[in-house]
Amino acid sequence: MNWAGIVDALGYPSAGLGILIESAGIPFPGDALLLVAGAWAATRHHSVLVVILFGFVGATAGADIGYLLGYRGGRPFVERFGHLFRIRPDHLARAELFFARHGDKAIIAARFLLGLRTWSAMLAGMARMPFWRFQLFSALGGLVWAAVIGGLTVLLLIALVLVAARERASRQR
Repeated sequence: MNWAGIVDALGYPSAGLGILIESAGIPFPGDALLLVAGAWAATRHHSVLVVILFGFVGATAGADIGYLLGYRGGRPFVERFGHLFRIRPDHLARAELFFARHGDKAIIAARFLLGLRTWSAMLAGMARMPFWRFQLFSALGGLVWAAVIGGLTVLLLIALVLVAARERASRQR
């Protein structure tokens, strides 16, 4: 069985799917999956830009799902079951007030904060942030986030190659 070929075929879509799951409100290591997909693509001489594209699409689509879940049923759900997640009604009120004041910046910044990346879309929906405004800032944040993670992957691999080459050169002396 050609495992490398299977990973080549499924790597891009699985990275996008993992990020979609995380962005929709389910805790999932989307950033780690994007890093691994980027590293795999770079080492196999595939396009890291395609990994970034799948990351962007997954982040945007997942955030739309999370927003819809928050908009349609988030508040009643949290009011009923929030105690299981240690969410009190005053937490919810503060989050809604925060999104009313700083929603645009929060949506972009949330992409870079573990945990908040998972819940921000749902909170924006619960706070009734206008969808098209949410969509604009979510897409912008998702694109910047995917590009930063993809770029970090390439920089990390370059650094590892340089360290390995330096170590090899020092052994030959």
